[in-house]
Amino acid sequence: MHQRLIRSQLGIYTDPRFAAHETGPMHPERPARIDAALEGARRAGLNDRILGHGFDHPETDRIIAKVHSSDYERELEAAVERGARYFHSLDNPISRGTPAAARAAVSAALAAADRIWIEHSLERAFLVARPPGHHAERSQAMGFCFFNTIACAAEYLLEQPAIDRVFVVDWDVHHGNGTQHLFEDRADVFYASIHRFPFYPGTGSADEIGTGAGEGATLNIPMEGGAGDADYLRLFEQRIVPAIRDHAPQALLISSGFDAHRSDPLGGMRVHEETFAEMTRRLTEVADDLCGGRILSLLEGGYDLEGLARCTAAHLTALGEE
Repeated sequence: MHQRLIRSQLGIYTDPRFAAHETGPMHPERPARIDAALEGARRAGLNDRILGHGFDHPETDRIIAKVHSSDYERELEAAVERGARYFHSLDNPISRGTPAAARAAVSAALAAADRIWIEHSLERAFLVARPPGHHAERSQAMGFCFFNTIACAAEYLLEQPAIDRVFVVDWDVHHGNGTQHLFEDRADVFYASIHRFPFYPGTGSADEIGTGAGEGATLNIPMEGGAGDADYLRLFEQRIVPAIRDHAPQALLISSGFDAHRSDPLGGMRVHEETFAEMTRRLTEVADDLCGGRILSLLEGGYDLEGLARCTAAHLTALGEE
């Protein structure tokens, strides 16, 4: 592990409400994922950067309603109130704590965005949150996701007067269908994803490049099952980094799913944790050149607990290097 963690303006956001989203004893998206990711932060020597005391951003409900349909949050709460065990499909188990956990993820993301792009008291942040978000569509929960947290952060940032271009990098092993679909007809958010294909959720082919005003602002890099470090690094350097430079964003966001790791039970890929660190370094370099080094990274997938700890440690180490 690298030992150059001298960047003072790095924060790690979490919230105790994330553990209240109960998915059942055999479900891969379980509360222990938070503990594993925070263990990764400790291994990286960043325990003192963990900020974990209930963020309640005043714009949370408004931004959720802007990204999702107007009655979507109420529909989720009503499902919980009537004792439903799933929301929209068997992919999405719910419990009493699910709405608060999903809402807290958005709230923490907005709080981190404030610190980075408005207050300038942080330069980079990593959000250790669950449930994940990138599969959530405007009015449909999917793939363990309820609110599209990274889409909410992007929408919020675009309301700020100094930001009119946001870039979202998604390296989760599953394509982020929700994030793509929410922005695919717009040019102000560029969505780039490197993912296994064909695979769940079935979207993310190379010919999906955006529509209308957003044509050309979506980049999908499909990978065959079993792809490893060299494949990821080559395509990341050849395709994603140039796309970021061409878009020239003021804000760079990462959907940091670690389920392409070699030990993940769902991903079927052969990526090592150091490759996530190297991809992070590519992004910090381009962020330093284009947007003052500012990056917000959000945890998405990653279901082997030891693998998640290792990947989080590697990602945070690279994110924190000067």
